[in-house]
Amino acid sequence: MKNTIIEFEKNIGDAVVGQQTVVRQILIALLADGHVLLESLPGLAKTRTVKAIAARLAVTMRRIQFTPDLLPSDITGGETLLQSGTERVLQFQPGPIFGNLILADEINRAPAKVQSALLEAMEERQVSVSGKTHAMADLFMVMATQNPIEQEGTYPLPEAQMDRFLLKILITYPTQESEQAMLQLLRNETKQPSAVGGTLSQEEVFAARREIEDVSVSPAVDAYIVALVNGTRHGIASDADLSRWIEVGASPRGAIGLDRAARVHAWLEDRDFVTPDDVRAVVHPVLRHRLVLSYDANADGIDADRVVDRLVETTPVPA
Repeated sequence: MKNTIIEFEKNIGDAVVGQQTVVRQILIALLADGHVLLESLPGLAKTRTVKAIAARLAVTMRRIQFTPDLLPSDITGGETLLQSGTERVLQFQPGPIFGNLILADEINRAPAKVQSALLEAMEERQVSVSGKTHAMADLFMVMATQNPIEQEGTYPLPEAQMDRFLLKILITYPTQESEQAMLQLLRNETKQPSAVGGTLSQEEVFAARREIEDVSVSPAVDAYIVALVNGTRHGIASDADLSRWIEVGASPRGAIGLDRAARVHAWLEDRDFVTPDDVRAVVHPVLRHRLVLSYDANADGIDADRVVDRLVETTPVPA
């Protein structure tokens, strides 16, 4: 099963040049049954990455373009009056949220009511319409994108919704070599569209998740995870920089996210137990969006990743 997943990862990497770290982190979220927030400047292959994954998964993909005039029913669906002969009945018509892989494009352009409707689907795996609940599919993953520089006409995501994303993944500029390879890839695709190299079934994803459940975590690693998360709250008094930079620390979902993501990382590295290195490998995408930075941090140009770096430096690994 692991070889199948690794081959799936390689196929995606072939379609999205120079973003191996991003592909690995999205794969971790998929296997950990979590949602992903992708943030980057325009044109850095956010949408292409999601489409490459969907094309290689036996799933239904839905794309929702978020705009300021969007209504909750535009994504959840609603009751529609249907007439058959002389009878008229109200019937629920599912919206685009009812899929397996949901690309929520430019999520921060949606108003609060739409974001709250998406929040219920992400957290409860259901939507409520006209007093009735409708369950999502067993394989359900929201991959939301946002642009950090265009703020006009946007609605910043509330902390409660940010906390529902397992990972926040930052996509940066590719290297010069990767960008040259990208140009060649796109030219070849224009001449001859490439065939998708294999499709991963939903049952294979569920089978991998069952194997990951058997990955063991020692009490020492549990203590390390809790120490990292607590270091953003009560423990910051032990470090002057962290105390100055962090206004609100991570919630218990941060510890849960570290545990889930670290177990997937250990499994992908062919281990049946989690090490502190597995935790450190996922600590940035798990915690960077769960911290509220202080005015001092923003004034000094300190971002969340620098805060997490300092947190890792000052948190000892329990014996």
